[in-house]
Amino acid sequence: MPKKLTVEQVEQYCRDGYVSPVRAFPVQEALAYRARLEEGERKFGPLSVGQLGSKTHMLFTWADEMIRTPALLDAIEDLIGPDILVYQLTMWIKPPRDDAIVDWHQDASYFGLEPHEHVTAWVALTNANAEAGCVKVIPGSHKDKIYNHNANGHFVGGIDPVTSGIDFSKAVMCTGRAGSITVHHVRLLHGSSANTSGKPRRFLLHQYRAADAWPLVHPPTDWNAWGDMLVSGAETLAPRMTAVPVRLPYPAAPKQGSIYENQRDLGTRFFKDADEIAAEAS
Repeated sequence: MPKKLTVEQVEQYCRDGYVSPVRAFPVQEALAYRARLEEGERKFGPLSVGQLGSKTHMLFTWADEMIRTPALLDAIEDLIGPDILVYQLTMWIKPPRDDAIVDWHQDASYFGLEPHEHVTAWVALTNANAEAGCVKVIPGSHKDKIYNHNANGHFVGGIDPVTSGIDFSKAVMCTGRAGSITVHHVRLLHGSSANTSGKPRRFLLHQYRAADAWPLVHPPTDWNAWGDMLVSGAETLAPRMTAVPVRLPYPAAPKQGSIYENQRDLGTRFFKDADEIAAEAS
């Protein structure tokens, strides 16, 4: 039996590639974490992706505490097993009325991972809704191939919405209150639109992978540092090799860095050019 999720939620994850929302923190606890995040912003400035907003669990004790929360790890264990590494923690903070977007992509396009036993948990410290630019997903897309994330001869970290052949009308918004999480498969197509609300959007992105899932891109060179990523169970020297679609993120983007930087060279932007895309499809 699952430890945190229901049987129906595990079945949904297998079928659709995501489950949302899942209560991971009581609201008051989520608000307390938000207060500590805001304290860090006042002290250090913006916690931006690719800067202090990346691998934040290595900077703040409260963030390290969050990635090890038993209720959260129980939900992850229900999906990928008990031996778990934390690959990344990223602050996805969008200021009020911020026009930053993240276009449709698959996390697996960045990692070259085998097998695809890697899940992303979006942790909401503010309410996740349409106005805030919550995460959107294409249910079932994790069962498909890894799409082309290249343009102009190099990796751009996103797909071309015109040539991909994807039916975006099937997209689902993942909403929830502060303290809830959305968990999705590493191959699931997802993205997020701008924060059009008058309040900051404060989401944290926790990325976990099974200890026997091996990265084909940037494999470990320091085994002690690799072991430090373990948050549950035991590490292993026996990677689990399975037949999964793999597409490597090469040639690298000219401005290789955060997903915002990678996607600058993406020609058509779904979350900016949706009207034009719809007109071409009609």
